[in-house]
Amino acid sequence: MNTPADHLARMRETAPLVQNITNYVAMNVMANVLLASGASPAMVHTREEAADFAGIASALTVNIGTLSPDWVVSMQEAAQAANDAGKPWVLDPVAVGATAYRREVGPTLVALRPTVIRGNASEILALSGVAAAGRGADAADTVDTAEAAARHLASAHDAVVAVTGAVDFVTDGQKEARVANGHALMPRVTALGCSLTGVVGAFVAGQDPFDATVAALAYYGIAGEVAAQEASGPGSFQVAFLDALYALTPQDVRANARITT
Repeated sequence: MNTPADHLARMRETAPLVQNITNYVAMNVMANVLLASGASPAMVHTREEAADFAGIASALTVNIGTLSPDWVVSMQEAAQAANDAGKPWVLDPVAVGATAYRREVGPTLVALRPTVIRGNASEILALSGVAAAGRGADAADTVDTAEAAARHLASAHDAVVAVTGAVDFVTDGQKEARVANGHALMPRVTALGCSLTGVVGAFVAGQDPFDATVAALAYYGIAGEVAAQEASGPGSFQVAFLDALYALTPQDVRANARITT
């Protein structure tokens, strides 16, 4: 059985090309995070090429943070193209319960059978049809309140569901894991959650979706812990975080991952 350290080593060895249809706020941060981690990012979202590129990429990620009708079509066509090509794709349902439009779009993307759904507790609750207390992209619900919803989503849609928060919860409907790595400064830097979705995409490219998702969350959280040791606030944390992603070794992940199953 491959360990989280093995998954990091494999991701870096293969340097997967990850296509990201993500929001305007996240593009630059996400690209730098993926590069620092060892993957190759591509921010391709235009309808004229999104689906074609999904057949080329190693993995696709879809983030609904800044929706528009044209982007939604691009997301749907790229997701279908990834499925047709046998490539994994990851859905980040940002603020999916906040507006009627998001509540309409979210289920249409879930129906395209993402490999992984990664969101905060409020997003996972809303996506499963349960009333949530989220405000915009922020979670007002705790991870444990979304565990049953995550199990239901995973079983109903044959997906891995990752609920991220102070202690992350990951399930495929049968297996479950909790990841306790991370730091309180991470939510204080915009787009780090969105960027995590890209890292999950990089890890699941060519690897077991459940185990690779758990590994990605542990790696990302450990980088946050390392960065916090050097940072005096959110600004310096962002720089230190990129450096930590780049410098972390599989041995560091093996020594510091806090995963329970």
